[in-house]
Amino acid sequence: GQGSPAGRGPGTETGGDGCVTVGSVRARDLVIEFPTVRADDDALTATRLLAERHLPGLVVLDEDGRPSTVLPASQVLRFIIPRYVQDDPALARVVDESYADRMCTALANRRVAELLPRERPPLPVVGEDDTALEIAAVMAQHHSPVVAVLAGRAEGGGRMLGVVTAGRLLERLLAL
Repeated sequence: GQGSPAGRGPGTETGGDGCVTVGSVRARDLVIEFPTVRADDDALTATRLLAERHLPGLVVLDEDGRPSTVLPASQVLRFIIPRYVQDDPALARVVDESYADRMCTALANRRVAELLPRERPPLPVVGEDDTALEIAAVMAQHHSPVVAVLAGRAEGGGRMLGVVTAGRLLERLLAL
């Protein structure tokens, strides 16, 4: 490797191709803070958080404060867009602007739990010492752009330190 260039963090090695040596990057090196919500939180407030921070989703915590699932932004769209428009997107052209402006009223007096899909896939988790390749494998297996990072080992159910996003993982692996 070529050492640890500034901005890539401790223990980061790059090969001659500009890619990071996968084994040298751990979850703790990639973890970022990420907003969380609970199932009983206000749906409109959660949606505003998604929009204001340009997030692909929110981590939903269970009653014990542990990460349980993700509320994808696409699921919020499924909730507010009428089924007939989802079935035939060409019909979106005939929806008048006043209706489009009122779509978010569907979120009024709703809870995050109502926005979640019936089939709630568990949020993939990794431990803070898991390697970049282990994180990538979990993301690929679960088709998830985000994994929760837990203190200690993933199986131990430690407190959530934050998340690793696919974009952050790729950025580090490509040594950008």
